[in-house]
Amino acid sequence: MAETPVLHQRREGYHIITLNRPERLNAFNVEQHKALRTVLEECASNDDCRAVMLTGAGRGFCAGQDLSDRDPAMMTEAPDLGLTLETYYNPLVRQIRALDKPVICAVNGVAAGAGANIALACDIVLAARSASFIQAFSKIGLVPDSGGTYWLPRLIGEARAKGLAFTAEPLSADDAASWGLIWRAVDDDKLMDEATALAERFARGPTHSYGLAKRAIQAAASNDIDQQLDLERELQREAGQSDDYKEGVTAFLEKRAPKFTGKRRSG
Repeated sequence: MAETPVLHQRREGYHIITLNRPERLNAFNVEQHKALRTVLEECASNDDCRAVMLTGAGRGFCAGQDLSDRDPAMMTEAPDLGLTLETYYNPLVRQIRALDKPVICAVNGVAAGAGANIALACDIVLAARSASFIQAFSKIGLVPDSGGTYWLPRLIGEARAKGLAFTAEPLSADDAASWGLIWRAVDDDKLMDEATALAERFARGPTHSYGLAKRAIQAAASNDIDQQLDLERELQREAGQSDDYKEGVTAFLEKRAPKFTGKRRSG
């Protein structure tokens, strides 16, 4: 049994979070939920953390809920899974989506059930070619959760979303990339190098504008065009008052690489 359910590495400009229950394919229990939420809170509040990378220990990213905690033989009545979602999974998804800095997910193996959908809640998803995404819920008579019924039809269309949900068949990393479900599939031995390079790139980037762009893109699913244009106006106004905008334009005119601080306007 892993001693710490979530590992947290603080690097210059970015943090690496590793789900650390490899003997259970990093399936969630209450302790792992609480530990992950705590680490994400630190990432959100730490201005020196300008990007976050999430991955899993061992041979899988996350197998979803640890079903050993749901053994019917050990229960006197049916569990309230809605309460489980409201208490643990839904706040986690909202926390990832609200984080005003890029969140990279490096899917190093199977991502099943809620594990797949938590990966999809992240901003940029890289997956090893040996990885797979499984909407495993129908295998145990459940409905896709943790945002699954939201991400899937928006990213890959209703037909494919229903196919994955009803059949619970694995989707390869290459197919997930070609369908537009994830950013990129990479060779297994290059996954962590590519994810780390991306985190380092974002850690040097205009963090505040990343957060604003994230907010705008996420809002587009529920906005009409007029609402989205208005939102872009307001966010661009804010971005244009940042130190990074000033630095970016100055660097462009001086024909040099910009040195972004990631901060809002200091003056």
